[in-house]
Amino acid sequence: MPAEPRGYTARMDWLDHVRWDRDGLVPVIAQEAATGDVLMFAWMNREALARTAELREAVYWSRSRQRLWHKGEESGHVQQVHEIRLDCDQDVVLMKVTQRGHEPGIACHTGRHSCFFERLEGDRWQAVDPVLKDPAQIYR
Repeated sequence: MPAEPRGYTARMDWLDHVRWDRDGLVPVIAQEAATGDVLMFAWMNREALARTAELREAVYWSRSRQRLWHKGEESGHVQQVHEIRLDCDQDVVLMKVTQRGHEPGIACHTGRHSCFFERLEGDRWQAVDPVLKDPAQIYR
């Protein structure tokens, strides 16, 4: 059984209910609470999910950086978490969030509202959602 996250003394039995993959991760979908828009997809490890539940702000596991990533730590675009759900197979997490830090909310590192901004049109992907803020102004 995986060890409890460092620094947590509260009961974490609910974390045992999640079906973690072989790398100790679970896929997470962030959905805007007010509109139902799917904002992004990311991964969480046990500590990230525990911290998200504690803080009520999204904390993910960055596979590229191999560390916890508090959404908005660089951009200021924090995700306030209203609800955390687990799918019927206990292997996908859905979070209902409010995207903070810029109105309308920016969830994508490209400066768009959602990471799902490309639509298949015929045999090509077409960007269909506007850039709300230049990423060069977000990440300095």
